[in-house]
Amino acid sequence: MEDKCKVIAIANQKGGVGKTTTAVNLGVALASKGLKVLIVDSDPQNSCTRCCKISDPDSLDVTLSELMSYEMTGEDKDYILINNAIKQFENIDLIPSNISLSGTETALFNCMSRESVLKRTIEPFRKSYDIILIDCMPSLGMMTINALVAADSVIIPCEPSFLSVKGLDLLLHSIAKIKRQINPSLQIDGVLMTMVDSRTINAREITNALREAVGLNINVFITEIPRSVRATECPNVGKSIFGHDPDGKVATAYAELAKEVIGLERKAQVRPRPHSLR
Repeated sequence: MEDKCKVIAIANQKGGVGKTTTAVNLGVALASKGLKVLIVDSDPQNSCTRCCKISDPDSLDVTLSELMSYEMTGEDKDYILINNAIKQFENIDLIPSNISLSGTETALFNCMSRESVLKRTIEPFRKSYDIILIDCMPSLGMMTINALVAADSVIIPCEPSFLSVKGLDLLLHSIAKIKRQINPSLQIDGVLMTMVDSRTINAREITNALREAVGLNINVFITEIPRSVRATECPNVGKSIFGHDPDGKVATAYAELAKEVIGLERKAQVRPRPHSLR
């Protein structure tokens, strides 16, 4: 199969669980393994864009909003515009977003095949990348639905807190519904525990309970991302954790996560499937 690209949505309707941190640092970690990586910022709050050292996203001429508008209006693709949308950060590429994406999400409700606009938008990029990571907004709105329809699989960052774990049920139900009705090939790569403080009894109990509750049906990554002040400093300095604290525990964790993600894909390629892509 010529299209070897895998699209992974990083999704959780709860905010503050490390979606953007995971998108950026996992992307950099995968690229360090020799993979060509593109990150798509599908959140109007543009946290991912800002983390990738773009201090004023609203000044950008071309963002994800403009690319999706091309799909919604049915205009011929302007490949100069598409190429201008891509920004570089460390060893990865980025399609940025800004506040105009809020208007794009509203416009989706009046669009034909509105759930698949993002899928069609990123289609031209698949031939150029090994991995496309979609950083989703903290909601189960139309942009997140578009991301899950565009994706081959989803990674679910989850903080070891009661509210974060309780919110998983709603997200898993939405993923199952999208898989059943729109995107039958959608897989869950796993739940990723983030901001874990293993020194606290509460974090250990919630993490263990989650592994016991969903571990039989859904993969929970062995790697856990520890809580770290150094990780929270990254957006301020405009670097990934590998540029800011390469020898720290968070960098080590994301490097291990990248190995797990690559391992999942290798297992999927070995296991016989109707389609060669997970």
